[in-house]
Amino acid sequence: MKINTAVQALAALAQETRLSIFRILVQTGETGLSAGQIAKAMGIPNATLSFHLKELTHAGLITARQESRFIYYAANFPAMNELLGFLTENCCAGDPCGSVTACCDGESLTTDRLLTR
Repeated sequence: MKINTAVQALAALAQETRLSIFRILVQTGETGLSAGQIAKAMGIPNATLSFHLKELTHAGLITARQESRFIYYAANFPAMNELLGFLTENCCAGDPCGSVTACCDGESLTTDRLLTR
């Protein structure tokens, strides 16, 4: 990963609402959530949500797909893992420090569980 890409991703996450949105999408897994579901879970207006989703998409941290008239957003796990790898590259002065790979393990939270948080 290039340093400019890492800076862009970290800048996108350096805001409370965007970090919360990203964390919800990571917990949800590869299926993602519709914009309406995210807005409901976050308790924010659609216009505000749209701005934050645009920033996360532009940084490459989330993806969007259209199904019928709904747009679903999901965490971009390869990009997340690449960022984590970049941050931990050559850590611990070259000594093994354990696994640093984080990815969706397939056990995502259900939408109902997210919306009742």
